[in-house]
Amino acid sequence: MQLDLNLLTALDALLEEGSVAGAAARLHVTSPAMSRSLGRIRKATGDEILVRTGRSMVPTTRALAMRAEVHALVQQAHQLLSAQQELDLAALDRVFTLRWHDALTAACGTALIAAVHRQAPGVRLRLSAEPGTDDAELRRGEVDLESSSGTPALPDIRHRLVGKDRLVVVVRPGHPLTSDPLTVERYAAAEHVTVSRRGSLRDPVDDALRTRGLERRVVAAGPTAAFALQLALETDLLVTLPDAVTRTARDHLGLATLAVPLPLPEVPLYLLWHQRYDNDSAHTWLRDLAARTVRGLFAPPTA
Repeated sequence: MQLDLNLLTALDALLEEGSVAGAAARLHVTSPAMSRSLGRIRKATGDEILVRTGRSMVPTTRALAMRAEVHALVQQAHQLLSAQQELDLAALDRVFTLRWHDALTAACGTALIAAVHRQAPGVRLRLSAEPGTDDAELRRGEVDLESSSGTPALPDIRHRLVGKDRLVVVVRPGHPLTSDPLTVERYAAAEHVTVSRRGSLRDPVDDALRTRGLERRVVAAGPTAAFALQLALETDLLVTLPDAVTRTARDHLGLATLAVPLPLPEVPLYLLWHQRYDNDSAHTWLRDLAARTVRGLFAPPTA
């Protein structure tokens, strides 16, 4: 049986959009044409690929298993055929998936989306929640650009330093600790909340305190910086967070900040991507634009 490789592109669009109409619009073909492609895909694979559930369609188990590989193959083919072409942002039609820390998304996600839409209106961004360190999604092509506070361990994951942040203590207005200078002893004696998607009640601050023979009491762990900031606003809990990437959210809530009363290293911020995109002009444009947008958080305030 002769296989039409164009079906890979159609299959990728169907699995990404989850509907015949959405895939047709994405590839600029008619819905009947996409329905015919789905029929040919079903015949070639021996699988329904998409099945109807109520008013929507959902992928089959086999479709879910092949989705990442299909997407990677289509992206590789795109790079192979377009690497030498000059990038035309006005005509660029592509979906990028960014997995960023929630605080970074809140700080500059709006600016990035606006800049992308202004320069390349055909590009769509998917900002996914950061589930922790999972380089496998970068390697499979499911994530195009990731944020991280550490360099990758795998040699095929590239990285770029886009800024260095410092930690600050965030408290509600009128908190008792704002009345006098914050000493390391008063800081350790207070009650704290950590930010951890895995629910960890410890972070590097505890290691720094331990070197001074001190231990703080962490009474809660929140999954996002936004949750921790809201908790700090409504209680006497302290949260210690990076300054630049949470400044806008803190200011919006009217929270107060204090200097951390012990020496802590700066928090680096990296953007990560897989090496397959090194020569991808569209990806290069996106990561350059993202890097400039993020660096704007660390620019000194204008007078």
